[in-house]
Parts: sequence; C-alpha cells; structure tokens
Amino acid sequence: MNPAQYAQEKAAASGSSFYYAFLFLPPQRRAAITAFYAFCREIDDVVDEVSDPGVAATKLAWWRGEVAKSFAGQPTHPAMQALMPSTAEYGITQAHLLAVIDGCQMDLDQTRYLDYAGLQRYCHLVAGVVGEVAARIFGQTEDATTAYAHKLGQALQLTNIIRDVGEDALRGRIYLPVNELQQFDVKAHEILKRQYSDRFTALMRFQAERAHRLYDEALALLPAADRRAQKPGLMMASIYRTLLREIEHDNFQVLHQRIKLTPLRKLWLAWKMQALGRM
Repeated sequence: MNPAQYAQEKAAASGSSFYYAFLFLPPQRRAAITAFYAFCREIDDVVDEVSDPGVAATKLAWWRGEVAKSFAGQPTHPAMQALMPSTAEYGITQAHLLAVIDGCQMDLDQTRYLDYAGLQRYCHLVAGVVGEVAARIFGQTEDATTAYAHKLGQALQLTNIIRDVGEDALRGRIYLPVNELQQFDVKAHEILKRQYSDRFTALMRFQAERAHRLYDEALALLPAADRRAQKPGLMMASIYRTLLREIEHDNFQVLHQRIKLTPLRKLWLAWKMQALGRM
C-alpha cells in the first residue's frame, strides 16, 4: 500500500461527513485534503483510542517529532509521506500541523472548560486551524476567507460537541462550559450518568442556538469571489447543520446515543450544494 492509498483508506474508514465533501474535488486537491484529513485522524485517534494518558502523550510527542522531520525532508509515516508533496503548493506549514497536535494535547490535559472563551481556544486548534488549511487546499484567493474558515470550523466543532455529549462523558470529558452548566443548573454527574432533564434540554438548546449563529456568521464572512472554490466547506456546513437540526428535532437525546445522518443523505446534501449551490 502506497502513502496515497493509506491516506485514502484512513479517510474513508472514519465514516466522517468530511469524506463526502472531498468527492467532488479535482484529483490533486482531493489527494491533498485526503492526506491532511488522514493526518488529523491519526492525531485524533491517539487521544480517543489510547486509554493510558501517559502513552497517548508519548505518541503525540512522537508526532511532533515526525512533523519536524517531515518538514526537514524525512517523513516516515505514510500519512506524512502522502501530505508533504502538497504542503508547499497549498501553504500548509509546520505550525498548522503542530496546532492540531496542541489541540488534541488539550484533551489529555483538560476535561472541563470553565467558560466559552476557554472552549473557543480548544475549538480554534482542533477545528479553526483545520478549516484554515482546508480553505487553502480548496482554492482560497481572498484573505477574508480565512476568517470564514475559522468561524465555520468553530460551528462544526460545536455541532460535534453537541452530538457527542454522551460519548465524551464515557471518557470523562464534558466540553460544555462549567459556567453554562451552572447557569442552567445542570450537574456534571447528571451528564456523566446520562440523566436527562428539562434543564439539560434547555442547556443544549442554548448550545444549538450558538452553533446556528456561528454558521450564519461564517456564511456572511465568505467573500463572493471564493464561494465557488469553497463549495466543499459549504457542503460540510449543509451536512452538519442538517445534523444539528435532526438533534434538535430529537429533543437532544444525545446522552445515550449518537444521532447521525445516513451516508445517502450526506451524499445528497453534498451533491445539492455542488450542483445547485444551495443548502
């Protein structure tokens, strides 16, 4: 298996909605974003699949070294071997990749966030930076598109947080800000024990409204000149916002299950944006 095939299998195996947005890209850009996404999956898997925090920290340290070696011309991991040929052309820097690792490092060091400002820092690293790199690969021409990409990344990450409240609780993580739990009188142990209540529903509705605002703000920031090139990101916005609405329709029953869209529905939403230009 060559590095490109490895990246392709890593991206496809994740089952992520991102994969559907990649399908409509020209081959060169598709290869670049697939390799970058494979790298992100490798880093994310370290903190999600390695139960011992010490071992996970050691693996992240290895990845920091691998990034440094790769930019020095000596990549050894197939994900990095697949990605490196695209870094210069699309302006992907060592700092971008290290920021993604820094974000996942936060998952090892921190399981609670006191307020939304703290959570925003996490979202910036694990999603905003990813959005910035993706926008470059998709064909960004306007500087203002970077702000759109960061805002959209934040909206997508908040949707993930809303969807994954129950799964994250199983790992002892609660990404909902502590001061907002207090505002709605929701106790951390209730989430950890998967206990629903009207208070929990109100808290989650508050989170969903914030995510919707971020989607609206992101779309308003996208320059018209880059709208066509950024269609893959708009596909993601369509898929994730539809998922958010499904969660709302299901009254935020996210503690005991992972609500998701079918592959066919994701493909339809992606195609509709590609062909018709609308969500």
